[in-house]
Amino acid sequence: MNSGFCMVSSLKHQEVQSRFFDPSWLQMQPHVPMSFVWPKECVVDANEEFQAPMVDLGGFLRGDEDATHVAVKLIRKACSTHGFFQVFNHGVDPLLIAQAYQQMDAFFKLPIDRKVSIRKTPGSVWGYSGAHADRFSSKLPWKETLSFPFHDDNNTLDPVVSTFFNSTLGQDFQQAGVVFQKYCESMKELGMKLLELLAISLGVDRLHYKELFEDGCSVMRCNFYPSCQEPSLALGTGPHCDPTSLTILHQDQVGGLDVFADNTWQTVPPRARALVVNIGDTFTVQALSNGRYKSCLHRAVVNKYKERRSLAFFLCPKEDKVVRAPEDIVRRDGTKQYPDFTWSNLLEFTQNYYRADEATLHNFTKWLLSSKQQTL
Repeated sequence: MNSGFCMVSSLKHQEVQSRFFDPSWLQMQPHVPMSFVWPKECVVDANEEFQAPMVDLGGFLRGDEDATHVAVKLIRKACSTHGFFQVFNHGVDPLLIAQAYQQMDAFFKLPIDRKVSIRKTPGSVWGYSGAHADRFSSKLPWKETLSFPFHDDNNTLDPVVSTFFNSTLGQDFQQAGVVFQKYCESMKELGMKLLELLAISLGVDRLHYKELFEDGCSVMRCNFYPSCQEPSLALGTGPHCDPTSLTILHQDQVGGLDVFADNTWQTVPPRARALVVNIGDTFTVQALSNGRYKSCLHRAVVNKYKERRSLAFFLCPKEDKVVRAPEDIVRRDGTKQYPDFTWSNLLEFTQNYYRADEATLHNFTKWLLSSKQQTL
């Protein structure tokens, strides 16, 4: 066998044979299988450090106007050029972050047949994925992911994250559900505060985006990047811009996040107790800036000697809410850059028709306009 996949037959409710990413098997191979090899232009080394602004949120969270002004200035500059910044004094308990890593590690150490028993189904965002092998056959990412939903729901006694873990992995992962429920609640609270800063930076009411996002279903993703025998050929995640609105990332101390800025790949080193924040395509074109702010191309590289993990929280608007730039910004700019859409439109496009990359937004716009034409 040289495809880079193992054969697993013991799946829930059925007996089938399919291809699945098995890092324990792959790490024993002397060479990276061709399905994991990326073009040379995608794996060019990053030889310098990315100077992402470090934004202190402590004063802003306390209501200090001078500190808020400083934070807004740094964020405005970052988002106008590349869309990446790091935040500290963000209010998220470091012990909670550590507990989230412990629970994530426990999941990824499970036998492969247990993990694929909760694999993503076609068109779904939720579940386990090994190298996206269920969707693609080339330029595969050297990673495993576990994705699950989060939204505020005051009408149920069972929190959505806890329900996900209980229903898919059972009692063994009940504590994981509790930890990640708390983690997602902290990320959502932080994300809504960051929305206020972004709104202020654009000169609109600080609560302008609250209604669009407060009832949205966000995506929580645990990423595991195994060590790789030939890291110069493979990537943990290929070059892409996030199609979502706001990403809040915690990366472990191994490092591996790269950003493409000033026409070169640059590393984003881990900072103790800091979170990396970047805006995605949805913010870039509509909900925030009418194209004023940038969603930056980024990737994850792999390490020859160490595994790497990260926790990514993607803040998303409510699926059926129309995403459009504030009228004040459109009036000031004199033109509207992109057509109205809903988050569910973009999600459908990226899950069913397109593999996210640096051209996602451009191709989504063409697809959306073509779809609308066909319904006329």
